[in-house]
Amino acid sequence: MLKTDFKKQDKALYSGEVGRFDVIDVPEMNFLMIDGMGDPNTSPAYGRAVAALYGLGYGLKFFGKPRGVDHVVPPLEGLWWADDMGSFTSRDKDSWKWRMMIRQPDWVGQQDFAEVLESVVAKTAKKKEAPTDEETLRAVSLERFGEGLAVQVLHVGPYDAEGPVLEEMHKRFIPDNGFVARGLHHEIYLGDPRKVAPEKLKTILRQPVTQRN
Repeated sequence: MLKTDFKKQDKALYSGEVGRFDVIDVPEMNFLMIDGMGDPNTSPAYGRAVAALYGLGYGLKFFGKPRGVDHVVPPLEGLWWADDMGSFTSRDKDSWKWRMMIRQPDWVGQQDFAEVLESVVAKTAKKKEAPTDEETLRAVSLERFGEGLAVQVLHVGPYDAEGPVLEEMHKRFIPDNGFVARGLHHEIYLGDPRKVAPEKLKTILRQPVTQRN
């Protein structure tokens, strides 16, 4: 059975070089998604949301294997925004809003998702100390999402050190190349912060853009 690995199949979406800004076209893809708000380092809701995504993501992986399809569970991704975007500069993380996501193969449909959701909800209910709960699991949706034209760069280091890279992207590269930013700031987490030292974490930083008239 061939196992799909999106990081290898769509290498341009998940790779780059430090200091090099790439202009790419991001197609529509399947994603598990859940929205929330609060500091990702301290918010219990954030932890439950990520656990729900991974629980459903692995559920769909194992749901597909008897049907002859298999894939590597892709990295966690996040869209980030705030009512006052200055909170990102001030690092007022309690006011951050997020949409956490995990990509899914195109074969996954709403009926597949619904079946796996009920299975994961039932298994979670039987656990004494489950990392998530039924309410959070049922807040996850399966959606198509694409960004089109975008600028991205690979960042290596702590998440809190992204500021200068984002400033370079937004204040120099995007305007200097005739683009205007649109949509939401997008991050793809290529490293697991539980296992990788902060200075070695790899993150794709992406910003959808449009050509300036």
